[in-house]
Amino acid sequence: MKTNVTNAKLLLVLLSVVALWITLTVLLNSTKIWGALKLPISHYYSNTSVMSSFPKMPVSPVKSLTETELRVKEILEKLDRLIPPRPFTHVNTTTSATHSTATILNPQDKYCMGDQLDILLEAKDHLGHQKEYGGDFLRARMSSPALKAGASGKVTDFNNGTYLVSFTLFWEGRVSLSVLLIHPSEGASALWRARNQGYDRMFFKGQFVNGTSHVFAECSLTLNSNTKGCKYLNDRDQEIFYCMKPPHMPCEGLTHVRTDHQHISYLSSKEKDLFVKSKVGVEIMKDQHIDVSQCKKSKEIKEKCQIGMKIPVPGGYTLQGRWLTTFCNQIQLDTAKISGCLKGKLIYLMGDSTLRQWIYYLPKVMKTLKFFDLHETGNFKKHLLLDAEKHTLIQWKKHSHPFLTVQLYSVIDDGYIPREIDRLIGDKDTVIVITFGQHFRPFPIDIFIRRAISVRQAIERLFLRSPATKVIIKTENIREMHIEAERFGDFHGYIQYLTLKDIFKDLNVGVIDAWDMTIAYDAKDLHPPDQVIGNQINMFLNYIC
Repeated sequence: MKTNVTNAKLLLVLLSVVALWITLTVLLNSTKIWGALKLPISHYYSNTSVMSSFPKMPVSPVKSLTETELRVKEILEKLDRLIPPRPFTHVNTTTSATHSTATILNPQDKYCMGDQLDILLEAKDHLGHQKEYGGDFLRARMSSPALKAGASGKVTDFNNGTYLVSFTLFWEGRVSLSVLLIHPSEGASALWRARNQGYDRMFFKGQFVNGTSHVFAECSLTLNSNTKGCKYLNDRDQEIFYCMKPPHMPCEGLTHVRTDHQHISYLSSKEKDLFVKSKVGVEIMKDQHIDVSQCKKSKEIKEKCQIGMKIPVPGGYTLQGRWLTTFCNQIQLDTAKISGCLKGKLIYLMGDSTLRQWIYYLPKVMKTLKFFDLHETGNFKKHLLLDAEKHTLIQWKKHSHPFLTVQLYSVIDDGYIPREIDRLIGDKDTVIVITFGQHFRPFPIDIFIRRAISVRQAIERLFLRSPATKVIIKTENIREMHIEAERFGDFHGYIQYLTLKDIFKDLNVGVIDAWDMTIAYDAKDLHPPDQVIGNQINMFLNYIC
């Protein structure tokens, strides 16, 4: 009897184990089972506590890239192809100005004004070996110092270590030819990689004010901390500026900002050696010159300079210190014509201090213009010129973040250029001049691309409501040759220059090619001399008068 009871108990335990195993199996495979029944899984799990530990999945599908994001992606891919990674094992394998050769193609006994002079440049390394790839950052210029004449040359990269340098012979006399190796391709590649690795070469300090209390806090173009902060967002263009929130201070208390640099580099020690002073801007063509004669050739009749014209490379040259365009007919404007042209004009200069130079120079052009005191302080305050009798107003206002200076500047009346354009009604007597670029050089290129696209979109909106408004883009200019290359070098400026031309190429705007002009003048200064500024303004007046 005991044996039967014992067996029954064992059978019961065995059945319990089997039942438990079946239950667990069903639970573990419930997804497959419920899926086979075509019932929502959530119906089964809705009352369990397991679900709460997982994040909710979005109901709507992932959004596709916006038109702006696609354009940014397209430009970045184009630039990456233009500046591919280059192998760099030793300085001896990099391009050498001394060993590279420049040969005039089809040399002539006599060169005539208007002719094109072509030079074949073969890049070689420090061991004398022919380079097998391109990408060297070169600058070509022809000049006649006695004539105060100069012009840039056009460089064509064949991507195999050879380049075609083309000069148009614009004037008569002895002409010196120059091709500078600013950076070898390995250096250009290193700068491009380093540039796009971070935003932290520069830092921002924001001043918050609450009554009599003044507190400084760290600010940034990107969110880099989990600490509670202040976010200043321009919704339409997704322009964002962040500041750490000081204790007992509202975010609205931000009144001023300044910047400084941090000792951060994304270049290796070996790469930094490529940017020492002796290796930047080395002449490849030494003591090369030709004599140009005034041959009898019919002069081409050009149209008057006007907005919307396409500008070739080079777009002009200097002679006796004066800028002469190659693509349009400049009109010489005397004081009376300038005064009549500016009568009733509302002119808005938007950008950096290279455009602020204009508002300092303009009273020399039209002496009835007087500065109006807006009760602001500092070099970067809004500047206003007025001639009340002629109803002429000219205003300069700096662009918004990033704006780099160790001096405090007010952000109370700050505005991104697209927002400033959106605030203008516009009409046939409204003129806008825009420049930006120098303050963007230390940051990844995408912020510059986005700003340029936003500016273009704002101009398109302006043209919808006021097609007669005149808009002029002034490109950035070259600057000091031996400034720190990683943050402020002209390589970054040149890439931005190409990008800006690409973004605005089919828009009905005027262009003042300050890059081309400053190479022609050999004005290697962040703030070019008055002679250059005067000729920029002369070009501007030719567009609007």
